[in-house]
Amino acid sequence: MSVRIIIPLLLLSSLLAAQNSGRIEGTVRDRATKEPLVGASVIITGTAAGTVSDAEGRYRIGGLAPGTYTLRAELLGYAGYTVQNITVAADRTVTQNFAMEVAAVEMREIVVSAQRTQIQAEQTGTLQRVSSDEIMLLPVAQFQEAVRLQAGTTLEGNVRGGKTTEVMYLVDGMPMQDMMSGGMNAELPTSSIAELTIQTGGFEAEYGNALSGVINVVTKSAPSTHQFMLHGATDDLHGGTASNKTALLEGSAGGPVIGGMLSYYATLTWRRTGSRWWQDFARTMPDDIEHSLSSFGKLDYIHSPSTRLSAQLLYSQMDTRDYEFSWRFNLAGLPPRDRTSYRGALVLTHLFDPTTVLTTRVSHSVTDNAVGTGARSGIDPTDIYQYDLFLQYIVSGARNLWSRTSQSVTLVKSDLSTQFDGGHLFKTGGELFLYGLSADIVKYEPQKSYFGKPLVTEPPLNFSTAYTYRPYSGSFFVQDKFEVKSSGMIVNVGGRVDFLDPRASRPAIELIPVSDNEYTSAYKGEVPARMKVEFSPRFGISMPYGESGSIFLNYGHYVQFPLFDYLYSGLDVVAQQRGVSAVVGNPDLKPEKTRAWEVSVRQAVTDELTATLLYFRKETENQVDSKTFIPSDSKAAGDYGFAEFVNNPSAQAEGLEARLKKSGGEVLNGELSYTFMLAQGLSENATQGLNLAQYGITPYTSLFYLSWDQRHTVKVSASLSLPYGVEVQAFYNFNTARPYTYFPSRDGFTPLDSTLLFVPNNRRMENYSALDLKVSATVPYDDAVRMVVYADIRNLFNDRNLRWMDSSGRIGGELSDPGAYYTGFRMTTGVRFEF
Repeated sequence: MSVRIIIPLLLLSSLLAAQNSGRIEGTVRDRATKEPLVGASVIITGTAAGTVSDAEGRYRIGGLAPGTYTLRAELLGYAGYTVQNITVAADRTVTQNFAMEVAAVEMREIVVSAQRTQIQAEQTGTLQRVSSDEIMLLPVAQFQEAVRLQAGTTLEGNVRGGKTTEVMYLVDGMPMQDMMSGGMNAELPTSSIAELTIQTGGFEAEYGNALSGVINVVTKSAPSTHQFMLHGATDDLHGGTASNKTALLEGSAGGPVIGGMLSYYATLTWRRTGSRWWQDFARTMPDDIEHSLSSFGKLDYIHSPSTRLSAQLLYSQMDTRDYEFSWRFNLAGLPPRDRTSYRGALVLTHLFDPTTVLTTRVSHSVTDNAVGTGARSGIDPTDIYQYDLFLQYIVSGARNLWSRTSQSVTLVKSDLSTQFDGGHLFKTGGELFLYGLSADIVKYEPQKSYFGKPLVTEPPLNFSTAYTYRPYSGSFFVQDKFEVKSSGMIVNVGGRVDFLDPRASRPAIELIPVSDNEYTSAYKGEVPARMKVEFSPRFGISMPYGESGSIFLNYGHYVQFPLFDYLYSGLDVVAQQRGVSAVVGNPDLKPEKTRAWEVSVRQAVTDELTATLLYFRKETENQVDSKTFIPSDSKAAGDYGFAEFVNNPSAQAEGLEARLKKSGGEVLNGELSYTFMLAQGLSENATQGLNLAQYGITPYTSLFYLSWDQRHTVKVSASLSLPYGVEVQAFYNFNTARPYTYFPSRDGFTPLDSTLLFVPNNRRMENYSALDLKVSATVPYDDAVRMVVYADIRNLFNDRNLRWMDSSGRIGGELSDPGAYYTGFRMTTGVRFEF
């Protein structure tokens, strides 16, 4: 399938819901007679958004940016009715009904405050929302930390037993991913966030290329009045060693430019830190080991009440250095790292009517990564860094690593949502990604035993590669959510098609057996990789029971294409037959697939208290691992020996989540959650097969518990509003011990018992427990200026929480690495001015 065929298909399918907008709907009735009122004007005050009620008294207003609104209903002969503090969230429908009274001469307008709905009946999956105000009050420095406060997640960012790379991060509905090596490709200023939606299960057909979770950041809209903010913070106010020598400066500005048609919003964050290891770095280099600068700007142009154009620019730059405890006496030998990324985007939103919204997005992003200084020719593979006499610390030389990688992504995306026939919310849309990828990497690593000792007599492994490719991918989806009137049941059904054309060829290698375990190889040219096309059905239902309960069930297929490094690394070495490469990409890798389902029971216990019980299960196949082929003549003849990325391993996870949430209280709010989870698999990372082959260890062929298998997790968050503008936010996290592999050695080279079967993650470490606290106070300063001071305390009681153990059961390994423990007590103090 060519681009010329796909683009028209995408345009035809562009009939996503405005993923970053919400809706308000309801009925207007006579309070006394309960009869529907036709022709009532329903408007959002301070905006041009509004509509009139139909013959059945119904109204709908769509295309609303997340935020808090005031809604007003008017009809001749009736008293005006205003509802304040209606909270609209991204991709959510808020129901607000009006019961209007016949106007008496002396009657004043009715003004009420909206009541928060405890249970969202339309919700057929697990979704949590965090507002900008909550992010500012929580003990978090970046929005990713707010994700880890949710049930079913780990400190490292695993969601429901999946890998960290199985989570998709979106900013205003557009991916912010490093498509080559995984993770986020930029930092986003926290002050630019209007809302954060966290989906950990049952995400709808409009979301793809994710197996475990979807995190969507909705940025703030340009305000209609001038607003400014200044923010400064440090964790080194009182000196001492319990700090990272971190300092932060942040500012934002927004307001109208031309009347009410054009407005802007811009924010910038600068941060420097000496890292947790600043005392070691201070011996040879400055304290500020990491610098980062991130900025976000937006121009909103309201062409008419029904058409809005938004222009965005995101810029992020970071330079840092690695730290490894075995290098602590030679930290200058670790190469510096630099990442620069930007994204420009245009978002056009058009309302055909109050129920139909079309959103079109066009964006272009570039991410450049550099490791090391100078030219690639400066790397000498024969000049390997040197250990001390006991093969413990690295005392001289430099890591043989130099790289320059660049990735550009052009996105065209168009989505439509419409509501019709009294209850159907129909969505459809498509997207096309055009990638430009280039990599130039020189990397040599000494071989090591499984126990971490260098094999000084063995040649280094060569991970070098250079490639340039231009793949493309895309998707289109259809989805309908509707209510069965007779039962009140919500049905959500949809499907999506994802495709990827690698536009590359894989090596054709013929392996000729010599003996039972030895092969010679012959390079037979190249075979073009095939386009991958996958269909993913999604289905969910939500059923009310009683007056304040709801049950939902969902089932779905989810796919994720492999990282591009797994497709293209090392192919140049194969094609040019330049010798042995440690690992070779495979452009014919299949997408990873997950089948998942969950069932949940939700009950409103009181007006402020909600209980949820949920069970989930996931089964994943086609995970990426590496399979090693070592020809018998490779060392003698310099022939082709390699480990190739393949689709082999599978994984499964299941668990139970229980939550008790209190919201809407004037003084105390919070949530208590408990998660029981099992996470098993055949592989933890894509190079596991290569590593085990290097160590001479036979891979374990049965499912084992993964290193992020947290059997029991308890999380408690509490928010306390005190007099004089004092807010206290506390978060407590407890989880039982995670597994590690116990496979001891006496000398660091051979197993203590050579007959012992290698079983991954066969023992457990220690339980984790930590309390974080943030205290904020609004200080009376000026009528036009709001001043907030705060103290953000992590690990309040300085608990020593274990992070890793070596295979002999030693905390921190042979060197007693302090990095084997999570960071201890830290306190950041800051002040923020808003005016």
